[in-house]
Amino acid sequence: MYKNILITGGAGFIGSNLALALIEKGCTITVLDNLSPQIHGDNPAVTSPLYLSIKDKVKFINGTVASKTDWLKAIADNEVIVHLAAETGTGQSMYLIEKYIQVNVGGTALMLDILANENTSVKKVVVASSRAIYGEGKYIGQNNIAFYPEQRNKKELEAGNFEVTVPGYDGGLQLVATDEDSKIHPTSVYGITKQNQEQMVMTVCTALNIAPVAFRYQNVYGPGQSLSNPYTGILSIFSTQIKNNKGINIFEDGKESRDFVFISDVVNATVLGIEKEEANGQVFNVGTGVATTVMEVASTLIANYKIDVPLNISGNYRVGDIRHNYADITKIKTLLGFTPSVNFEAGITQFTAWVNGQQIGESKYENSLNEMKAKGLMK
Repeated sequence: MYKNILITGGAGFIGSNLALALIEKGCTITVLDNLSPQIHGDNPAVTSPLYLSIKDKVKFINGTVASKTDWLKAIADNEVIVHLAAETGTGQSMYLIEKYIQVNVGGTALMLDILANENTSVKKVVVASSRAIYGEGKYIGQNNIAFYPEQRNKKELEAGNFEVTVPGYDGGLQLVATDEDSKIHPTSVYGITKQNQEQMVMTVCTALNIAPVAFRYQNVYGPGQSLSNPYTGILSIFSTQIKNNKGINIFEDGKESRDFVFISDVVNATVLGIEKEEANGQVFNVGTGVATTVMEVASTLIANYKIDVPLNISGNYRVGDIRHNYADITKIKTLLGFTPSVNFEAGITQFTAWVNGQQIGESKYENSLNEMKAKGLMK
């Protein structure tokens, strides 16, 4: 096991949990994080349980991956870089384009430039990729032919036709799990930046004889995730609405689906990627292999909180959103021995029990939707 590990975005949801797990294994952890108010609040020393959970246990650098100076300070004598720091809102990425490119692509480029031109101790780089790089999920048609539908047509969405279609193909389409060899065709700026991050790391690190590993995380959730960020995390967004006794706006028809993976499983998968040589040079899906609809999410949360709020199936949609995607996790099971241990029902029970112990602020979700409406990115 490597001893000295840098985690960028290490005060975030995945990063802080990973840091604590690695510290238990005897690792010395450096964290580079800018403590973004969108995630940590305006006064992280008071408002961010994630930051508070690690600040006295790691070497903490308050900085940004968009700064070469901060990168040089953070890399120092570390043997492994786990690069999690990124701007992460799919919808937000469609109008804060320069920021997403600067942080996600530019920050990764700075890291790789240093590795290529400076003497470092880095032997492995683990990069957080995303299911967003796939765009729409994988489908099987007649004669077992695989299809990868393109971004949905705006006119069809406006007409309430939300399921994907393939132009010129009249046969039935069956949704199947998306494997790592599936077509990469992101439908959002966020997805594009994740694709670029992954490809740069896999290409440059291989050339430098540094072992690269990429994890395409699905929708990660669990106790500790930000409840104040209105741009990411459907479970947090819905929970904040419910706890404020506000109705939930269900986009499209509520049948759109995602793969929700519990935080402890994500941490376990990432640790395996750090520890195991079998991970070197590989990309892996990290999920459960189970698709859950948005309506199921909302109904399960309401049942767990025992707060009855109205569900409004509005037919609204956001430009860049996909219809369905869930992970084929055969590869990570086979090569790394990873099997998710927390199913959706058990995970939601743990998550809602944690939320019930938190102070819930006013929901900012409507403000985020109004921003998208004003820019023509939501209907």
